[in-house]
Amino acid sequence: MLIKVKCYPKSKKELLNKKDENSFEIFLKEKPERGEANKRIFEILAEYFSISKKRIKLIKGAKTQNKIFEIYDK
Repeated sequence: MLIKVKCYPKSKKELLNKKDENSFEIFLKEKPERGEANKRIFEILAEYFSISKKRIKLIKGAKTQNKIFEIYDK
């Protein structure tokens, strides 16, 4: 399953907002430096979907606000 994520780094609080079935907004406290924000997004998505971080792959947008992730089922 592919999902679209728009991330907002350096926010005051962390929040995952589901916009529709395959689209999310994620507000992060981490800065977009040295991959810190991306690492935290992996953790948040893994927790939300109750899966391992190994089942999530960043397809597009490693250095942009708009990202596409692939979530692998079993």
